[in-house]
Amino acid sequence: MNENTTANAYLRTKVMTASPEELRLMLLDGAIKFANQARAGLEKKHPEMIYEGFTQCRDIVLELLNTIKTEPAPEIAKAVRELYTFIYGELFRASNDKDIKKLDEMINLLEYERETWVLTMEQVAKEREQGIVGSIPTPPATPASQASPTAHQPISFQA
Repeated sequence: MNENTTANAYLRTKVMTASPEELRLMLLDGAIKFANQARAGLEKKHPEMIYEGFTQCRDIVLELLNTIKTEPAPEIAKAVRELYTFIYGELFRASNDKDIKKLDEMINLLEYERETWVLTMEQVAKEREQGIVGSIPTPPATPASQASPTAHQPISFQA
């Protein structure tokens, strides 16, 4: 068995055994990874890296967008949906314009969203330990609204 096959088997097992919260975190990690790949491609003027990075990142952001549940908090779902729609559009524009600055802004938003999600997961775990059921954590405010007047705070919840 070669290293690639072993890595794929490991990843497949990790995905199949992950909770919905962990899956969303893995998607955020993937989006960041591919956005950074696109950035490296732009720096190296490597068309395949650029294409693959942007395409994979946008596909993951679209998956994050499509897996948002509206219940139990429709207003949070709407804000998160608007954030991911904004990120998707900006990734598209950064790709078309070969704009590293715009891409860096989206990488920063994705990293902040990841941090927010990790904090949310930790808060939910604490609440479960304490026997608090049905509580929706309120993650800290984010700079997303600074990135665009139409963007909202990247507050996430279970996939």
